[in-house]
Amino acid sequence: MATTISSSSPFTESTTNPNSSQPQTLISSSTDSIESQFSNISFSSAPSSMQEQEQQSNPNDEENQLKLDLPSPLLQTPNPNPNSSDSPSSSPSLLHLSFNQDHGCFAAGTDNGFRIYNCDPFREIFRRDFDHGGGIGVVEMLFRCNILALVGGGPEPQYPINKVMIWDDHQSRCIGELSFRSEVRTVRLRRDRIIVVLEQKIFVYNFADLKLLHQIETIANPKGLCVVSQVSGSLVLVCPGLQKGQVRVEHYGSKRTKFIMAHDSRIACFALTQDGRTLATASSKGTLVRIFNTFDGTLLQEVRRGTDRAEIYSLAFSNTTQWLAVSSDKGTVHVFSLKINAGSSTVDKSHNSPDNDVTGSSASSSLSLLKGVLPKYFHSEWSVAQFRLSESSQYIVAFGHQKNTVVILGMDGSFYRCQFDPVTGGEMTQLEFSNFLKPEGPF
Repeated sequence: MATTISSSSPFTESTTNPNSSQPQTLISSSTDSIESQFSNISFSSAPSSMQEQEQQSNPNDEENQLKLDLPSPLLQTPNPNPNSSDSPSSSPSLLHLSFNQDHGCFAAGTDNGFRIYNCDPFREIFRRDFDHGGGIGVVEMLFRCNILALVGGGPEPQYPINKVMIWDDHQSRCIGELSFRSEVRTVRLRRDRIIVVLEQKIFVYNFADLKLLHQIETIANPKGLCVVSQVSGSLVLVCPGLQKGQVRVEHYGSKRTKFIMAHDSRIACFALTQDGRTLATASSKGTLVRIFNTFDGTLLQEVRRGTDRAEIYSLAFSNTTQWLAVSSDKGTVHVFSLKINAGSSTVDKSHNSPDNDVTGSSASSSLSLLKGVLPKYFHSEWSVAQFRLSESSQYIVAFGHQKNTVVILGMDGSFYRCQFDPVTGGEMTQLEFSNFLKPEGPF
């Protein structure tokens, strides 16, 4: 069965021209009914340390109608693939790393399959190694669920790089696919939506039946930048706009589109709080990180990673939005204290610093008496805590479920858990280190 889906935009201002040369979306399934397959999606109960109380679906909410009744969901117990090709003397090449929506797990795509790990306590809880080829370039988890989104990658991709495969690990097979005319850069999942990101276009689908709901055109987006809110209810989606340095915020509940000119340079990275209210952005210069209110575009705070140009790899909010973590190619993870008042800006816009300047903004700077003498970056808000890493690898970061901890993942297979002192700050304390690609496990 193959069905061609046409554009159906909920916003008149965002409707795509049907004559556009952008790729058409083809949806097909190996089953007689995709709808019947998706009715089997099941979510496991989170451990007590990973409660998702505020994210449970409301049965009266029209946007949360998935039936969740599978008896044995993924990720409750270790279930390694008996056909694993790993040997003690070799480890696979890592192609992809990503946390799940609550940062309690992470997924690794390799040149021969994918693996799922638990963060606390750290352990491998599932892997799938494919016999031929097997490269997985994107793995997107759906909390702790048997459904994943996969995209092929590497020198021998398991699936075409222009297709999103909906994998049901309860059945150990793909139950659906989304096909495009160009490479898929990223996939984002919610309980009610699938978001597929191409280099210059984003598609939003209903999860239950894979119906296309919305198309968004963006500036060139080779990194596939896109983030979505996760609290049950209305969806907030953030992606690059059509101009350099511009961020587009889609509020699906109120059917509003907000554009924010976040930086002078192109957007390199951003992060969104679970409720979709607060956004952090960084540009290709990598010196400043700005925090915005997504509803009115107000600049709430501006913090400084450093004065030298850097590539920002990841940004992450803590659950309480009290802290922001930043990783970059400088081999350092920074933790910043946030002073966010959702009702008003804490930054004087008259002092808002362009990306190519070295200004910052901090009303509490101890050097305020020397504003006319010292360079303005001395007045910036600098990080509270730092952790030093090797500059030879790329790292992503998230806050752990233990208080004042961060989890750092490296494309070299490294797993770090660190703790910071919220009062004295300074260098973080390393609590744990493992190489998750090597069979021998923790060092």
